[in-house]
This record gives sequence, C-alpha cells and structure tokens, in this order.
Amino acid sequence: TGPERLRNERPWDPSVKLRRFSLPEPDRDDAIPDVARFRRAVGNVELTIAQAREVSAFLRTNSWAGTAVTGYGRLLSLTEDSKPERVYGVAFDLGTTTVAATLVRLDRPVESGGSAAACMNSQVSFGHDVITRISRVMDDSDNLARMRSAAVETCNALIEELVSREGISPEAIYDVSVAGNAAMQQILCGMDPSALGCLPFVQAFDGALRGAAGELGLRVHPRARVFVFPQVGGFVGGDTTAGLVGVGFVRRAGTSLYIDIGTNGEIVLKHGEKMLAASTAAGPALEGARIVEGMRGSPGAIEHVRLQDGEVSLGVIGDERPSGICGSGLIEVLSELLTSGILGRNGKLRSPDECGPEVLPALRRRLTQRDGRTVFVLVTAEESATRRPICLWQKDVSELQLAIAAIRAGTETILRKAGVSLADLDEVLLAGGFGSFVQREHALRVGLLPPVEAAKIRSMGNTALQGAKDALLSEEAQREAEELRDAIEHIDLSLDPGFNDLYAEFMVFPEIATPAPAGRP
Repeated sequence: TGPERLRNERPWDPSVKLRRFSLPEPDRDDAIPDVARFRRAVGNVELTIAQAREVSAFLRTNSWAGTAVTGYGRLLSLTEDSKPERVYGVAFDLGTTTVAATLVRLDRPVESGGSAAACMNSQVSFGHDVITRISRVMDDSDNLARMRSAAVETCNALIEELVSREGISPEAIYDVSVAGNAAMQQILCGMDPSALGCLPFVQAFDGALRGAAGELGLRVHPRARVFVFPQVGGFVGGDTTAGLVGVGFVRRAGTSLYIDIGTNGEIVLKHGEKMLAASTAAGPALEGARIVEGMRGSPGAIEHVRLQDGEVSLGVIGDERPSGICGSGLIEVLSELLTSGILGRNGKLRSPDECGPEVLPALRRRLTQRDGRTVFVLVTAEESATRRPICLWQKDVSELQLAIAAIRAGTETILRKAGVSLADLDEVLLAGGFGSFVQREHALRVGLLPPVEAAKIRSMGNTALQGAKDALLSEEAQREAEELRDAIEHIDLSLDPGFNDLYAEFMVFPEIATPAPAGRP
C-alpha cells in the first residue's frame, strides 16, 4: 500500500519570502530615509553597510519598485520587478549510509513536483557506521576535514541533480535545511564528533543552528541560509526531531511509539505528557551493507521474497534482473526461512540433512555449500544480472540478528522505563526508507518490532526528510523542533543495566505457535 501520506497541518509560512514592492517616492509629507522606506515595505531586515548602500542606489534607479528575497531577518537578494524570481529551498536527510534531498518551492504554497534525489553518502569510504567514522577522527584529526568534504560534495552532487532536473540555477536556492544523526550533523558542520565515541556520549550542540549555507560549502545562492535541526542527546540527533515534526508527533492522540530503523535506530515514546527517546547502534545491515550480496534499495535489488510450494518468488525493484538484496528483502527472506523450518530460532541455517520433513525437496536443494559454509541460494548465476548466484549466507543472518536485537532491546528498554505495556500502545510508527517498504508481518515474525497487532503498525515514509521540508515551508515547524528538543527525556542505553540482557534475549528469533506447512506464503 506504500507509506501513509504525510500531512502538513501547519500554516504555509516559510522563513525565506519573496516580497514584491512598489514604494511612493519621498515627498515633503513622507521624507523618511531610503532604508527606512525599504524596511517599511519588506520588514525590519538586517542590512550590512554594503547592502544599505545597494538598497538606496537600487530604489533611486528602479523607480522605487522591485523584488526582494528575505529570510531569517536578513536581505538575501534584490532584483528588478521585471525579473520575477523563483525561490527554492532544498531539504536534506543526511543519513549515515544514504543522503536524500528534495527541492521545495518557497515563493508560493506549492511544492515543486518530482524534484527528489538520493545517493550513497560518500563518507562510507571511512566506514559503514558512525562509530567507525568517529574512531577515524579520533585516530587522525585530519579525517574530520576529509569526512566533512565528502558530506558536502555528496550534498552538492544532489543539488546539481535537482536543479538540472528543475531547469533552474543553483542560485535560485535561498534556504537549506539539514536533518541527520548527531555525528553526521556535527561532521557536516566541522565539529569534532570524538566526544560521541566515549562515555558519556556528549554532543557538540543541542539547539538548532542557523547560519550561511556558504559556510558549509554548499553551492547555492551566495546569501542562502541554512537550518540544522536541534539534537536531543547522545546519538538522538536532528533526524529524529525532524522525523517527529514530519509526523506531527506532539499532536497525535494516545500512546505512540516512533521507530526510525537505519544504521542508527532511534526510538521515541509519547505517553501522556511524557516523551522518552533513545538511540541504538543497529549497524548498516538493514540497509544492505555488510551483507555479502547486499545493496541499497535501487533498481536490481530484491525487495520481496516468498517461498511457496517449494519455489522462490522474488520482487525486484525496477523489474530488472536481480543484482543483490536490500533491507526489506533481507527481512522477508529471514521470515520465510524461519517459517519454512530452514532457519533455526538461534539463527543457524540448517544443512539439508538437518532440515525436518516439512521442508520440501526443492527448497532443500537451495541449501548448498560455498567456501565451506551453508548458504541458501535465492538466485542462480544464470538468473542474476551479475552472473553470480545471490545467496543468503550465515554471516548475513548474524549481521541481521545484531541489528534486530539492538532495535528490539532499545524499544523494550524505553517501554519499561515509562511503565508502558504492549497493550497500552495505540500505534507504532515506522520511519525511514527501510520502514517504508518492510512488510509488517515479516518484521513481527523476525522480532524486529514488538509483538502488537499488525493493524497498529503504520509505515510513515522518510519522516526526517518530510520534517526537513516542513522546516522550509513553515517557521512554526522550526519552533516545534526546538520545543521537542526541550520536552524529550533522553535515555542513554549504554548506562542502562538491563539493556545488554535484553539484547542477548532478542538475539533469538521469536517462536511460532505451530510449524507451518512447507511452502506456505
């Protein structure tokens, strides 16, 4: 069915505004200074000495009329009225593995259609997870500048793609919003993340950062502004506050559990007036990294898997020949293998001789040895785009167990801290690209989500990117992000004595009531 449509319930009120003006010329009855006359039309914007000089000259050579772009209390540009501006903003979800961006029209209350893009974060060359990247900075301080440059170039490549697609100049972008986890935001801003690499996990900043986009090296209008989302604590960063803004978390009725499943898993609980949040290191397996034949959710990736009547049925993004398997496909194959009896609750792939009679011969034949290890063959070499078989390896199962246990243990810790039972939950909101595509039943079967009614689980899409868009379109959304930061209690899972026990407990896959018949979908 796809992600639930996200509604922007706030007034359209962007920080960056297009203001056309036509002023009366000074006369004896209205002899106020040029700058004061200009501010009377566009608002009490801050002007540098050079801008004040520009305004005065502009008014007197353009018949006191023109178009101004203002934002965050500043004058950003001034042009002749005969050259109407198109004003844009760009929102970023700066993920550890993937960076997503979207272009937003700011001069009228309509978002530009189809202008979204995503790509791999170039920082992956420094490590697949934030802990590895932080360690690289701790080992060599010069790596901070290198990683910052990689993040900036990734963002600039997406900007270039977006403006090319829209047929505009990068200088039409006057506002930028950035939502990322604490380490990603700090590295982008050139702040040493080393304090996040040891106890206690201390952030470099918590409140929102506002400044010149040029300070970050973003190739947009020279006077464009940037809004970096506020951070809650530890590894609960701006992507979480942005995501909560994107789903209207504070306005949702009842008890809500928000889970953003990615390289870092963020969990937020709202119960009455109380909000608690934690982050857990899930690792990149659920995004296809560290998986032998894993890949991002892009054309050629296996996203759906069914074992039925001894046959393997696959859904591949783009209806192409399969090249690898992405996160949603990995969860589905785990679920199917558990249900069929090929995978044990301890995570061990059974050899053909270890399988029970419920496993059909056609599925047994897909269990084979490669490099001395048991693998389950999803796609033969003849069927794949790479001309190599695509298999699920025992190593892959282990990586996925670690990620699943981390998310599940973090969720259970927060519920216990708040004294909330599973029956108390009114909804479980799945955020992020992975959460958009994973099937609820499969996520429940492997234990990734708490065992609630499937109807309570709602896929919300890329909520961090939605929140970042909201921040461009409404100053109220920016204020809401700041208020969320102040209202949420941060739970440091590394200091919780019961977390490790829960982590070990959830390394084991859930039981199924009765063995399923072979090949059941």
